Amino acid sequence: MRVALFITCLVDVMRPEIAESSVKLLESAGCTVEVPMSQTCCGQPGFNSGDTATARDLARKFLAEFEHFEYVVMPSGSCGGMVRHHYPKLFADDPDLLNRFDALAARTWELTAFLHDVLKLQTLPGRFSGEVTYHDSCSGLRELGVQAQPRALLALNPDIRLTEMKDARACCGFGGTFSVKYGNISSAIVDEKIERIQASGAPCVVLGDLGCMLNIEGRLRRTGDTTTRVLHVAQVLAGDVPAQEP
Repeated sequence: MRVALFITCLVDVMRPEIAESSVKLLESAGCTVEVPMSQTCCGQPGFNSGDTATARDLARKFLAEFEHFEYVVMPSGSCGGMVRHHYPKLFADDPDLLNRFDALAARTWELTAFLHDVLKLQTLPGRFSGEVTYHDSCSGLRELGVQAQPRALLALNPDIRLTEMKDARACCGFGGTFSVKYGNISSAIVDEKIERIQASGAPCVVLGDLGCMLNIEGRLRRTGDTTTRVLHVAQVLAGDVPAQEP
């Protein structure tokens, strides 16, 4: 199976090790993974800010780079939602391009959904031991239906103990440009999320979107919590968990 990995611009700039873990997971499942080196952004920030022209330009670029692959996989529910749901809306006035975007959307998957729903992954390539709680990122949950898949994959490792926090489906306050435009509201939302994480008693929170990951981790550190770990689910599934800083 020939799979293209869309790294996402945030992963590329902030946490490239998440992309490495994604490749490890896909290759362990028998995929041939290719990473188009000209890839950049899916256009989501522009789309969310009303810059439709830039979003359309980046969507066309994405189409040219990825439509010839059997599948496109990305470690991000928000980017996956952009490609699967919003790209076709951007080209509703162009039947030819709309057909191409619809076909690409059908072959585009968030990482854990692809591993679970398409590849039917039964074994993990790495080991991780410990208790975790899981945060459901909004875009993956509400646009792609990603909820059971990461939990089922975590359950493949008997050394992982999943303790559900209260309201795991509640937003963390990131929302892309929302957290910039409405900083006070975003801070209040993430403070509630942190209370739920800490109340779970788990020393580690796992999730599938780097934006949420950075938002939660940043707020934890700014409020004095230096011990609760925040990890992308790809890192945990692949066993690529960095040593905790003293």
